[in-house]
Amino acid sequence: MSTILVTGGSRGLGRETARQLIAAGHTVYIGVREPEKGRQVAEELGAKFVQLDVTDDASVAAAAKAIEADGGLDVLVNNAGIEPRGEGGAFIPAADVDAALALRVFDTNVFGQIRMIHAFLPLLQQSSAPVIVNVGSGTSLMRELVDPENPAHFYPDVTYPASKAAVSMLTVQYAKAFPDIRINVVDPGFTATELNFHAGHQTVEEGAEIIVRMAQIGPDGPTGLFFDRFKTIPW
Repeated sequence: MSTILVTGGSRGLGRETARQLIAAGHTVYIGVREPEKGRQVAEELGAKFVQLDVTDDASVAAAAKAIEADGGLDVLVNNAGIEPRGEGGAFIPAADVDAALALRVFDTNVFGQIRMIHAFLPLLQQSSAPVIVNVGSGTSLMRELVDPENPAHFYPDVTYPASKAAVSMLTVQYAKAFPDIRINVVDPGFTATELNFHAGHQTVEEGAEIIVRMAQIGPDGPTGLFFDRFKTIPW
């Protein structure tokens, strides 16, 4: 069994991923910004709690030290992410997207994953079966967004799909740089969570399935690839 850290573990896909991995017998940390909320959810799930804000270098470094002192890490699930919305959950018009908004989204969705990989790389390299799962999105696929026949074409947000496209590139490059670590990106699909105001057509159980599956691959598993719950997604 593995020791696994799930970022953004207090709700939605992160919480469900942690629940399924614990049910499979793994030791799971949930990384949560708010200590009170994190401890509550950890107690409910039977997980371990670590205070973690992926946008804060000091918080990430402290989490790595805490997990190292507790025995180390085998699997990192980079799940924490944000999708900017306006009043009432409306998408923010492209004309209103400024650099400050883009920086906030990228700081969590992209730079947060870089912070996590950088800080936890020494622990993962000590594992006999290290794995990184980066949670991406089907909205990162430019071929779908430019195709007027594809439903994704009508997705209007600017910063979220751009950030998830960057996550795909990070995955490819990190996988090449660290061939002894299984590093993949997954698309959970359009899942009903707080992130999208419960608008998705999948349950969190269905959405988490591919995250959980890829978190449990062995040293001979795939790396540098993109998956949803049904298939390998061509780049």
